[in-house]
Amino acid sequence: MFQNITIAKDIYYVGVNDRQKSKFENMIPLPNGVSYNSYLIIDEKIALIDTVDISFGNIFIDKIQSQLKDRKIDYLIINHMEPDHSGSIRLMRKYFPDMIIVGNNKTLGMVEGFYGLDDKILEIKDEQILSLGVHKLQFHFTPMVHWPETMMTYDQTVKVLFSGDSFGAFGNLDGAIVDTEMNVDKYWDEMARYYANIVGKYGAAVQKALKKLTPLPFEIICSTHGPVWKENITQVIDIYDQMSRYQGNEGVVIVYGSMYGITELMAETVAQGIAEVGIKEIIIHNVSKTDSSYIIRDIFKYRGLIVGSPTYSNELYPEVESLLRKIEIRGVKNRIFGYFGSFTWAGASVKRLETFMDTMKWKTAEISVEEKQGLKIDNYQACLELGRQVAILVKIPIIDEKHCG
Repeated sequence: MFQNITIAKDIYYVGVNDRQKSKFENMIPLPNGVSYNSYLIIDEKIALIDTVDISFGNIFIDKIQSQLKDRKIDYLIINHMEPDHSGSIRLMRKYFPDMIIVGNNKTLGMVEGFYGLDDKILEIKDEQILSLGVHKLQFHFTPMVHWPETMMTYDQTVKVLFSGDSFGAFGNLDGAIVDTEMNVDKYWDEMARYYANIVGKYGAAVQKALKKLTPLPFEIICSTHGPVWKENITQVIDIYDQMSRYQGNEGVVIVYGSMYGITELMAETVAQGIAEVGIKEIIIHNVSKTDSSYIIRDIFKYRGLIVGSPTYSNELYPEVESLLRKIEIRGVKNRIFGYFGSFTWAGASVKRLETFMDTMKWKTAEISVEEKQGLKIDNYQACLELGRQVAILVKIPIIDEKHCG
């Protein structure tokens, strides 16, 4: 029934779109859905690269069988074991009982742990090659991008890199699969949001993986989420390179919580101070309105971060506190930080923000602002100055160690 799209010689896309799921990992909003990408290589031997979420198992099987023409799958190659990609493994084994499951040592342990399968397996080593006939597949281990078992599979014959979750993006594939056949503009911010929220903690591991991939002359990247990359490979890799080095662009993100408008007015005033210095990228987020995944994306994108919070039951405003914890978990580095707060009868928010600053060890403005009750002229001026100081620090050129001799 299905007419699968050809990615390269003998390689077919058999992935699916998920337009029903509202949140990825039950946390991250999916306003434009998400794809689960899987690829079939038909040669003397047939290999399937990753599977899809089990909720799409029946469609997945139909797409595969439409391509096989009564042939059988010889190998299932697992680049990543998260259930949105490995969820159909047991189903595949039922349809193809002689299929050999291929993975590294950590992968195969997870296959048994998740799905109880420990037979007809092939443990491969880093840089080992598996021949399908014409197609020669080489495996490259990329641990902690972003699970310990993650790896990539490189088809040496047609120069295609099956990259697992790396270089992926949120968003459905609306008819076309390859970037040459679509307008990819909508995927760039969704790639950044995907990286920041899913991969973000593991920048050092991403840098190691990028270095390892440098000698490979791949011409197509087949990720497990989002478009297949062909003409935009340079931009895709640059995004991962920059974000994994935590090298934000020139800009400032202001994040605040506000119950009755005082802290919000302080945020607006800080923004005015930033603009006075000539920063054009100023992004203001109200934590009560914007989902944290978008805020974290922007924190990864820009060098400056200023956080404002009212005191709430002698603590930070709860949504601000939750966001700060998510930033800590992701280990964001190399940011310019400023902070401010307000209170009515007992101030605590600025002290809590100072503790966060000490934890993150970021470069910080010399001034912070704390206001009791309504915003007054001296603290209005102080908010302007806070914005100016952060903006000046953001405009200082970054010394990029990667390109230093």
